[in-house]
Amino acid sequence: MPDLKSDREIELMREAGRIVAEVLNLMGEHIAPGVTTGDLDELAEAHIRKRGALPAFKGYKMAGRIYPASICASIDEVVVHGIPSDRRLMEGQIISIDVGTELDGYCGDGARTYPVGVISQQKQNLMDVTRSALEAGIDQARAGNRLGDISAAVQQTVERNGFSVVRDLVGHGIGRRMHEDPQVHNFGQPGTGPFLQPGLVLAIEPMVNAGDYRIVFKSDGWTAMTADGSPSAHFEHTVAITDDGPEILTVV
Repeated sequence: MPDLKSDREIELMREAGRIVAEVLNLMGEHIAPGVTTGDLDELAEAHIRKRGALPAFKGYKMAGRIYPASICASIDEVVVHGIPSDRRLMEGQIISIDVGTELDGYCGDGARTYPVGVISQQKQNLMDVTRSALEAGIDQARAGNRLGDISAAVQQTVERNGFSVVRDLVGHGIGRRMHEDPQVHNFGQPGTGPFLQPGLVLAIEPMVNAGDYRIVFKSDGWTAMTADGSPSAHFEHTVAITDDGPEILTVV
């Protein structure tokens, strides 16, 4: 069963989310040709710790693997979970930055995709549609709606614009743990799934490919890539369902 959060808990998550947004803004200020993804990771971790929080991704364990960095930095055909390194960004790429924070025992999670210099029209459209899909999903995150209403809104926005949603990766509930129930798929039927209730907090995160929806994983066990090599974009917010509608927590 999903863990519904109290007003006090949502306030704590609002603080963690604010730091996520600050880091994503900082990334936007520094992403440029020649910068390494390792440079970005160092900047992100320094800011998170300066604000008294912990980088929630660093040391995160999954299937016996430990994630080694504070952000995920996913370039072009990498969908999510790209590991920062000494790789330098190049003009014309896009890069998705995903960051999680933990503050006073509660988590925040968010992601954005950024252009590196001047990018192609296809990549710009991909970014715009993915952002619009996130907005459409958030608009359905209302008490009395069903979880499938979020999923369907994302899928419909993506597919009517000629792109595809990743099927094998999902959004999630969030709170004291980074990943809680329920899973939030980016495809589905409206009017299906559990009812949404005030106090439910979700990480809604469309992952959208320019080509086919299928993905493959690198041998590191983390890095997910499009199977056909097409570019991918990723936008995410932590969203609380309240009596007054959806509240985005990952904002400054």
